[in-house]
Amino acid sequence: MASWDPVYPAAVPIPVDLFVSKKHPGLNGDLGFADSLGNIVFKVNFDKSSKSSFKGVLLDASGNPLITVFRDGKGSWQGFKGGDNREKDLIFRVKRTVKKLTRTELEVFLVGEISRESTPDFKTSLMYKLHQIHARRSKFRLTIFPGSVDHSLIASLIVIFLYGQ
Repeated sequence: MASWDPVYPAAVPIPVDLFVSKKHPGLNGDLGFADSLGNIVFKVNFDKSSKSSFKGVLLDASGNPLITVFRDGKGSWQGFKGGDNREKDLIFRVKRTVKKLTRTELEVFLVGEISRESTPDFKTSLMYKLHQIHARRSKFRLTIFPGSVDHSLIASLIVIFLYGQ
């Protein structure tokens, strides 16, 4: 009689929940992303010096710049690696579209050798809570599922959702 040993996967990917809040305790920035224990994972600092453009820097928990999001005067967005907005560090471009009165979508164009400028690499929209017309923008939970793109990219898209007028 053969014995069967249980086989377990080496690494089981699980979803990650981040709690997004403008009023997180101990937050030095304008927006924070905390894990389920309340530890800050990402924070965002904004440069509000110009009315025609918007610049936000996504920082890790130690304060290192990961992605800078920049809105030009035309309403489109760009994301740059690190704390600068140099063209060589461009990661993505985002175009906001309104499909219905209350539904906003982001069309994300990743920059790279295989990128197609005319077709978005992916589209994303903010899901609505049950029994509410729209999700509150002061505090909500973000679930990132395994196999998706870099968490800092997703966090920077949330910044564009919240401040993308």
